[in-house]
Amino acid sequence: MPAQITGALGRLQAFIKQFSIAQRTLGLIGIAGVVLGAIALSSYLTKPTMSPLFADVSTADASAIVDQLTGEGVPYELTDGGRTILVPQDQLYAMRLKAAAAGLPAATDGAGYSLLDNMGMTASEFQQTTTYRRAMEGELAKTIGAMNGVEAATVKLAMPEQTVFVSDTADPTASVFLQTSRGTTLQAEQVTAIVHLVSAGVQGMKPTDVSVVDAEGHVLSAVGGLPGGGMGDQQTSDYQTRVAASVQAMLDRVVGAGKAVVTVNAELNLDNTDLTSETFTATPGVPALSSATTTETYSGTGGTAAGVLGPDNIAVPGGADGTGTYTKGSENLNPAVDKVTEHTTTTPGSVRRQSVSVVVDQDAGAALNMTDLTTMVTVAAGIDTTRGDSVAVSRMAFDTTTAEAAQAALGAADAEAKAVAQMDLIKQGAIAGAILLLLLISFVIAKRKSGKARREALDLGELQMVNETPMLPFGGLETLALIPAAPQIDEAAVKRAEIGNLAEDQPAEVADLLRGWLQTGNKR
Repeated sequence: MPAQITGALGRLQAFIKQFSIAQRTLGLIGIAGVVLGAIALSSYLTKPTMSPLFADVSTADASAIVDQLTGEGVPYELTDGGRTILVPQDQLYAMRLKAAAAGLPAATDGAGYSLLDNMGMTASEFQQTTTYRRAMEGELAKTIGAMNGVEAATVKLAMPEQTVFVSDTADPTASVFLQTSRGTTLQAEQVTAIVHLVSAGVQGMKPTDVSVVDAEGHVLSAVGGLPGGGMGDQQTSDYQTRVAASVQAMLDRVVGAGKAVVTVNAELNLDNTDLTSETFTATPGVPALSSATTTETYSGTGGTAAGVLGPDNIAVPGGADGTGTYTKGSENLNPAVDKVTEHTTTTPGSVRRQSVSVVVDQDAGAALNMTDLTTMVTVAAGIDTTRGDSVAVSRMAFDTTTAEAAQAALGAADAEAKAVAQMDLIKQGAIAGAILLLLLISFVIAKRKSGKARREALDLGELQMVNETPMLPFGGLETLALIPAAPQIDEAAVKRAEIGNLAEDQPAEVADLLRGWLQTGNKR
């Protein structure tokens, strides 16, 4: 190593040794912070800008695109639960072209009415029908997949063949498979919307002809059942909850919260009813649409053998000569009749009957009029006595032991939580105090070491100036005579003593210094 570099390193080492341990530690921490900041800044500056290659893609397409990017050696990032793929900005368009050449993403290009774009003129009727059905299935699946909470959807249509040899054609049916997002459960309104969306998109399809199944195998809507799924129990439960909440809100304002209990039991009509009726009514005073009158008259003589017969085929006297008259008239009227055709479709969910039971705390409801309270509950619950609804309102003493035990448990839990929080606060304070005490001790030690070093330097300076001529502050011999003569001190002995003390206090540093001097002298 050149002497210049060695000397520079030696001076740097000697300069570093002048600092105390605390100063060296702070210096190392500062250098480490600067290095880490420089590394982070360089990493941030050199990191490429990521842009979305494809967004909202299916799981299968995302897997295929990631495989292609891995094969090309292109870095990528996945966001939005793996549905959005990010690539560096400078490789964005090149990778889009390569993905398009590979037919990716396939889920957006292989379904829908785009199937009809490449159909040839020589396609058979079967091919045309099948392709059109596939196009409708793809369009419906993409529309359903755009709903919130639906990750993927598959629609299968069963459309009967149109033929002239069958008088009655079966209605088309559809089955929908749904894959919901993780942690998402479709509500009854969403299932109903899917059912009506599919049924309205296919000609001749009814909402009862759509079946919806989720990825867990739950039947959300069955063919021939309720629109929106065979959820009769859920619909009944929702109705009972809604009525009970309405009555409970009223009672809480009257008797206080927790002083009344409401129970509703309802029976809903979940049948689909389609009724067509015709009514004919003749309007008085309106002229007939058509009328026909027939009149038959006869007069003259006839044979003697035949007479005019009376009742019971007995000949009428005086008619034996065959003379007389005969008149017959008839009228046929076609009056104007009003015709009314009424088509009624009953939606499932109407209430057949319901019963409401209300129990009020005896202490809270002691001053209440039970008749008035029953009337209020009847109106709030929508009770109809003509269909068999019933209401029962009574006063009873509530058992508050469970509530008191729960309240006590909550109080104990709150107290325990406060105690734990207080202990955590004390621990954190103790840790912070200990850290502060350590820092303070370190600062005091560093301060003492720094003061000791400064004192040693001052003592050495004073020893070096002992034999020199003192400066006269006032510039006169009189002043010099007033200054006592300095004692004679052996400078060499003082130096040897200082070197010995230094070697005893800092043996490692003295050894390093001597080693450096020896290496420098040998190289010279």
